[in-house]
Amino acid sequence: MLDTKIPDFSLPTTSGQTFRLSEQAGKTVVLYFYPKDSTPGCTTQGQNFRDLYPEFSAVNAVILGVSRDSLKSHENFKAKQAFPFELGSDQDEALCTLFGVIKMKNMYGKQVRGIERSTFVIDGEGVLRREWRGLKVPGHVQEVLDFVKSC
Repeated sequence: MLDTKIPDFSLPTTSGQTFRLSEQAGKTVVLYFYPKDSTPGCTTQGQNFRDLYPEFSAVNAVILGVSRDSLKSHENFKAKQAFPFELGSDQDEALCTLFGVIKMKNMYGKQVRGIERSTFVIDGEGVLRREWRGLKVPGHVQEVLDFVKSC
């Protein structure tokens, strides 16, 4: 999938908006998929993106967090954590499927279907430049920022 053009997609997001990839031309898009709103790892990851948001903005990068949670859940999560970026709701899993992030995972000894924590960087021409799959939260957002700055 690397170095391939991503088909245009749209997704309902917080703040009553719709995110469309085609409307981001000229900007770097940091698309991060996370399992669930308000869980410890997802909260820490979102907070890390929030804390480094000014640096992403300075290099013309847009951040979009995506999970299968509802927009109502996303609005609460975004407000509680003061995220300056939008969260997209992929309840029908169309975007998750496009990026291949739905996996079988072990949770408390049971197999469950869920989102594998993953981040994708799409350049201003809509081409996928980098992906991280099955990542660990500590240090990840800084690594993404360093990559975006190097492009």
